[in-house]
Amino acid sequence: MSDLQDVDVDVYGWVLEHRTVVPDAVAAGTGIQPQEAADSVERLLAAQLLHLSPADPTIAFAVAPETAAARRAAPLEERIRDHRRQIGRIREELDRFVPHYLSRRSTGEALEVLQHVEDVRSALNKASENCTSEVLSSQPGGGSRYPAAMQEAIRRDEVMLRRGISMRCLYHHTARFNGPSQAYAMAASALGAEYRTAHELFGRIIVFDRELAFIPVQDGSWGAVVIREPSTVAYLVDIFEQTWDRATPFSGAAGQDLAEVAREIHETIIRLLAAGLKDEAIARRLGMSLRTARRHIADIMEELGAGSRFQAGVAAAARGLLDTDAAPDGHAGV
Repeated sequence: MSDLQDVDVDVYGWVLEHRTVVPDAVAAGTGIQPQEAADSVERLLAAQLLHLSPADPTIAFAVAPETAAARRAAPLEERIRDHRRQIGRIREELDRFVPHYLSRRSTGEALEVLQHVEDVRSALNKASENCTSEVLSSQPGGGSRYPAAMQEAIRRDEVMLRRGISMRCLYHHTARFNGPSQAYAMAASALGAEYRTAHELFGRIIVFDRELAFIPVQDGSWGAVVIREPSTVAYLVDIFEQTWDRATPFSGAAGQDLAEVAREIHETIIRLLAAGLKDEAIARRLGMSLRTARRHIADIMEELGAGSRFQAGVAAAARGLLDTDAAPDGHAGV
């Protein structure tokens, strides 16, 4: 590096016009000391911004900055090209191992992330075809899934049920008031599937034969994480079973006492309000739209005569609505 300084700009401009590098002349022309002028000329020569005349070393010609830059960068660019060639050779050599790695991923990797919904649908279809005994699933929000994936799930479930596969599915209580969810649950139940609903669910999950689990990716997209590690899958199954044991059977939902379910939802919202949860969090926890959640919250605030969440909590406690033995079902998210 030539470590160019601000003074060199003035010296370069003066030499460009006068074509001499005699220190005293440069110093007089630029207002600096002769030694400073001599040092500046040396730096400009090192930077290839000046070129001395072969016939007279006191005469110099200024070189265009673009030309000087090209000359100085040429060795670096050649090294970069050489490094790129080496990188290419490394990749070409290691690419031969890719098919083996991908084969391992498709058959036995403990954890795999699928970013695109089409990859998720393909993996679910393959898992369904290979399933031999049981499917467990938790579907927060009921039918609020990607439409094409939902239609494919219906066909997939029907095929498995007709093969005699055991199928259990958890919905939020709000699914009881959703027409499409009711119709689907009734149709699948007629083929042997079992459906139950709960106040809250631990999250979306599908488990095949207690060996292969699908959970959503954290970014909220339609991607999924595929889990094959036995201990992790067993842990997820245990969470499902605990929630299932406390859930309410969905069968015959149209003829069941929906007023009782509505009361449970109402009381759950009161407890979540008292716990300080925001509208969005309550809607997500109970599998309902934000608009529906806010409608329930407004009704509750009016019923309790409360002007704030704090007042609602005090009023609910005074009426015995926050008793610990009435705490809602559910688990922490995984």
